[in-house]
Amino acid sequence: MPLRRELLGGAAAVFAAGLLPGPAFAQRRGSGGHAATPPAPTSPASTPLGPLDTEARQAVLIDADTNAVLLEKNADERMTPSSMSKLMTAYVVFDMLKQGRLRMDQELPVSERAWRTGGSKMFVELGSTISVQNLLQGVIVQSGNDACVVLAEGISGSEQQFAELMNDYAKRLGLKNSTFRNSNGWPDPEHKMTARDLATLARALIHDFPQYFPLYSERSFTWHEITQQNRNPLLGKVSGADGLKTGHTEEAGYGLVGTVKRGERRLILVVNGLNSMRQRAEEPERLLEWGFREFENVVLFKAADTVESVPVYLGDQATVPLVGGKDLVLTLPRQWRRNLAVKLRYDGPVPAPVAKGQELGQLDVSGEGVPPMVLPLYAGADVAKLGLVQRIPSVLSRLVSG
Repeated sequence: MPLRRELLGGAAAVFAAGLLPGPAFAQRRGSGGHAATPPAPTSPASTPLGPLDTEARQAVLIDADTNAVLLEKNADERMTPSSMSKLMTAYVVFDMLKQGRLRMDQELPVSERAWRTGGSKMFVELGSTISVQNLLQGVIVQSGNDACVVLAEGISGSEQQFAELMNDYAKRLGLKNSTFRNSNGWPDPEHKMTARDLATLARALIHDFPQYFPLYSERSFTWHEITQQNRNPLLGKVSGADGLKTGHTEEAGYGLVGTVKRGERRLILVVNGLNSMRQRAEEPERLLEWGFREFENVVLFKAADTVESVPVYLGDQATVPLVGGKDLVLTLPRQWRRNLAVKLRYDGPVPAPVAKGQELGQLDVSGEGVPPMVLPLYAGADVAKLGLVQRIPSVLSRLVSG
């Protein structure tokens, strides 16, 4: 991507990058029941391109790579997540597997409590044992509330204790507005999440457990001679769809955490409060297609690219390169690509010694109607301090010049 540099004087420079982002962009640094008809939505979703109508009561659409928010509506409103909260149950189980505290072939016993659990079911058999692998398929493909209880009791001894474990994981993952009271999303007045927290959880699950994530694209699973289809309406219908989880209760309406990957881009969508299964199939497809059509990811700088070479005072090298340390990727509306302003800021000259990786400056990204974004920059190399004798000419020169 060609950049045009204009020195502003002192230690600041401006780059016109030929891009203009909207407010949503970021750096890459990631149950059963019967539904009543929820009230009609009263406001559109907010996007960088202006308002966008959606039938969902709560919604958020993010880019999984940059964590850019492309669309949101009541995204921080605490809501009933229903079976979508099973994503946290799966996250805990995946982490136990990763740590070696569980095995896929490990058999867990089915208690009477698990067997009697209502709502959507895997149809576990009382007194039997079931492997973790099959229980995960029961949770992910069949949305089995009973399978969740078997896993919860097998890991923590009781579902209540497992819910506390889920809350511990929520804190670690930065889910600021989530409270879990059970393993499966069974209606409870204190069991709440937000659309934004669900998107954060989905992004973490995909990133942290690539070896287990393919379970979410399984189309059907048979247990106890009963074959059930995956409830995710995106699978097999939307190109690149490979997860994640539906939800449905009387209070919440119909919800979905969906994800689609096309090429190097992955979008994650959370919607809740839809009126019907048909609406849950059509609305997510429309919003995801809109996200892929209207936005793209642009690499501003590669990880090792020198953004600028800045002077060093009393160093054994005259300059030190400033680098981003990782790819700086922005998610930008396609038609706003022409007027991105990127301002480089640093205090210079930089005094030696300089350690590689030391934060030395920042990029301020802006544009018309764009909220400010600050990206840190780091020293790309070590610069040692000159010895006493070598420092004398530089010190005298600086004193004379003021």
